[in-house]
Amino acid sequence: MDWSLLVPIVLILILLLLSAFFSGSETALTAASRARMHSWAKAGNKRAKMVQKIRDQKDRMIGALLLGNNLVNILASAMATSVLIKLFGDAGVVYATMVMTLLVLIFAEVLPKTYALHAADRMSLYIAPIIRVVIIVFSPVTELVTRIVRGVLKLIGVDVSLVSKGNHMEVLRGAIELHAEGEDTPQEVQEQRAMLHSILDLADVELEDIMTHRRNVVMIDASLPMEKIVEQVLDCPYTRLPIWKDNNENIIGIIHVKALLKELQASDGKVKDIKIEDIAAEPWYAPENTTLFDQLQAFRQRREHFALVVDEYGSFMGVVTLEDILEEIVGEIDDEHDIAVAGVRKQPNGTLLVDGDVTIRDLNREFDWTLPDEEYSTIAGLILHEAQMVPDAGQSFNFFRFQFDVIRRQRNQITLLRMTPPKKEKD
Repeated sequence: MDWSLLVPIVLILILLLLSAFFSGSETALTAASRARMHSWAKAGNKRAKMVQKIRDQKDRMIGALLLGNNLVNILASAMATSVLIKLFGDAGVVYATMVMTLLVLIFAEVLPKTYALHAADRMSLYIAPIIRVVIIVFSPVTELVTRIVRGVLKLIGVDVSLVSKGNHMEVLRGAIELHAEGEDTPQEVQEQRAMLHSILDLADVELEDIMTHRRNVVMIDASLPMEKIVEQVLDCPYTRLPIWKDNNENIIGIIHVKALLKELQASDGKVKDIKIEDIAAEPWYAPENTTLFDQLQAFRQRREHFALVVDEYGSFMGVVTLEDILEEIVGEIDDEHDIAVAGVRKQPNGTLLVDGDVTIRDLNREFDWTLPDEEYSTIAGLILHEAQMVPDAGQSFNFFRFQFDVIRRQRNQITLLRMTPPKKEKD
């Protein structure tokens, strides 16, 4: 072998190593966990901060790495062609193409990128100082290239600044969905993922979807004798109750059990001396289209736990509590007075007897179903919407692979139905 060829061969190997470095660096910096880098940077890791700065200028980073990678690959290929032409004549061009393609593909692309994918965070920290220098050195060229690229894209109607803007909520949802996904995921992780999804849903769900409808709200008639009012309040499982006068649309206040007990103590048990209007709190109204996120913030600001829900005309629609919103995040918070999905009774044959006013969200949450609830909130609303009619008792329908049998109807309202869920497919 001609020793004059040794130097070019060594240089080719060095150039291949540089190519591997640039390829692996691009993959590592792109695949590194943004959340982990942010956490390390806040903890004081200087290299993590450097990685963040590099990634914030993604155009310059990609431009510098691609420029470096192409320079060393083209130079290595040219030198290899020169060496092999000296050895094999004109056929050396073909040999150089085949040899360099294999070497670059295996050792300068696949191998370093595979390693970088599996060690992206650690590798990013190590290479960050070097890449920062590379970006600074190549910045004049990369800046020119970037401007040319953006100009060409604009000519064909592509605005990079708009393309780069993504829906952050969708990114969050995707990250949560991908986290520990699979059949072997522990139950605890699945519950945490469901809670995170519920938190993101707070901005999309409105009060009318979770409120207790006025038909089911326990209220106190202010015209009743005080002894009767005290009896009703103490027998009720709730701590806050609306008080109405003349008609149940005219709510004059909210009575808190604690306030009533304090007044009873102050009056030495003389119930007749108590005036319910004097101890009732001012009612607080919230529009039915208020999102749960906004209502939660309002509860925090006002330090309230209870609100009356009204429609666009100011008509009383129902009540919502802080507990209702919290249950949307963590699931049902049962106490000694609660029933798991009130209005649902499982039957021995696998069907369920369901009251018409049971909400679809409660059913989906309890039984892990995916019934739609965009156009309606209750199970009776689903049947009315899908059937496009008010069905009679005894009629049956099949929607979304479920069978719905109307058991009882009162006027135009479905009050009881039987649901037959789809059979679970065996693996």
